[in-house]
Amino acid sequence: MLMRRPLMVRDVSLPQHERTAVDALTLLTLQRLCMELFWWLLTIVLFAIGLIGTVVPVLPGTVIILAAAIIHRIMLGPDKSIGWYTIIVLVLLTLVTYGLDVLAGYFGAKWFGATKLGTFGAILGALVGLFFGLIGLFVGPVIGAIIGEVIAGKRMIDAGRAGWGSLLGNIGAMLAKLIIALAMIIIFLVAAPSPF
Repeated sequence: MLMRRPLMVRDVSLPQHERTAVDALTLLTLQRLCMELFWWLLTIVLFAIGLIGTVVPVLPGTVIILAAAIIHRIMLGPDKSIGWYTIIVLVLLTLVTYGLDVLAGYFGAKWFGATKLGTFGAILGALVGLFFGLIGLFVGPVIGAIIGEVIAGKRMIDAGRAGWGSLLGNIGAMLAKLIIALAMIIIFLVAAPSPF
């Protein structure tokens, strides 16, 4: 019986010194990819915390989203992250949300017929309420509007109506901040190049 010899394949691998250089380059590329994915993961986690912060005013939601975008830019560089134009847009949107926090009580109280003192009280209550977290953000403008209306000589029912308007204005501002926060995240994701 005729036996066939197995086909021998010549070893055509790279010489040892070239193989070491290729291994080092592969390891360096893998490390860079892992770090890039880490910064993307951190950015997404901060985005989620920022979204929670827009609904729960204990956390500064849009500031956290802005910080995540800036950290991403600093750590990955301009070629793998967003540009300065996008950062400027995100800063402006963050400032808009703070304007909403302050002015929402004013417009809500004004819509429900508050006097100038009532609307001024709502603004002042919102500014003071910022220092007291969640409760202060909702209760501050209401108390400010009611006190302003009482000082203006309105009946307690009219003062309560102005306070109610201030509360509804703050709830509307919270929804608007949530929409702006989602828009900030979408702007970031559209502007940043994909890591894959």
